Amino acid sequence: MARPSDHFDGKRFFNPTLPHGFQHSRRTVIKMMREPRAPWPVWVENKGVPRLDGPLRDGEIAITFVNHATFLIQTRGATLLTDPMWSERASPFRRVGPRRVRHPGVAFEDLPRIDVVLLSHNHYDHLDLATLARLRRRFGPTVLAAAGDGRLLAPLGFPRLHELDWWNEVRIGAGIKITFVPAQHFSARGLFDRRRSLWGGYVIEAAGRRVYFGGDTGYSTHFADIRARLGAPDVALLGIGAYEPRWFMQPVHMDPAEAVRAHRDLGARTSIGMHFGTFQLTAEAIDAPQAELKRALADSGIAESEFATLHEGETRIY
Repeated sequence: MARPSDHFDGKRFFNPTLPHGFQHSRRTVIKMMREPRAPWPVWVENKGVPRLDGPLRDGEIAITFVNHATFLIQTRGATLLTDPMWSERASPFRRVGPRRVRHPGVAFEDLPRIDVVLLSHNHYDHLDLATLARLRRRFGPTVLAAAGDGRLLAPLGFPRLHELDWWNEVRIGAGIKITFVPAQHFSARGLFDRRRSLWGGYVIEAAGRRVYFGGDTGYSTHFADIRARLGAPDVALLGIGAYEPRWFMQPVHMDPAEAVRAHRDLGARTSIGMHFGTFQLTAEAIDAPQAELKRALADSGIAESEFATLHEGETRIY
């Protein structure tokens, strides 16, 4: 376990940007769950067409949006997968919990060789043990995870597993550096393990490019800190969904307007929205994040091409 620090008190992790020990009470969780929710469609067909085997030139990175917070990031030297999620539900149960309303944009059977898996934190919509077990059997990738999550992952038998604290870095092969960076969020798999493991994002440096994957996070000063310490990313992958009601979600999930602020704080050349459109986790409508992002960009005078959303399965080369 990590030593006490500005985000670990010796027993539990905490957000230095929030009151120490911040967490919602069971009463407020119940109140949030009783909030009215916009109706979502039962099923949505995907529109994206993956391009997973196209040749990449020196310095190019291909990014494919699979769904939710799952991206396939391809360089000439390695293929990385963020928070892989191919299960039917984001839940510990097979028949209860948020159910997907669309297929993953890339079929599991169509995945290229996966070299590295990046796990931001242990919530069920980000750390899915069933998907990870399939990845272990098929590819045996290197796995990077937040401090404290090794207890969940070790039984799967990954050949290389790294538990990381904030600002720890790992080098993969030749020319790829990955740094685990701060986020404002929390962790839990059940009622009694809140904040027993860490949470965060990743900065991937490869092919002379820099990609930031934010995981789950509220808006705070850490975006500016990441830029100051590691430099502005060429591409930032930022959450724009699961933000209503704001009285409950604001500390841990950005809304689209805050994501635009994060984009600016990071100094990102371009950003891609994520964490919307697959699982109904919160109260907003399925199309609200994209509509609100468009409005926030207009209010900020930022071109829509600078902060885009991709269809599930769509590939772009940067």
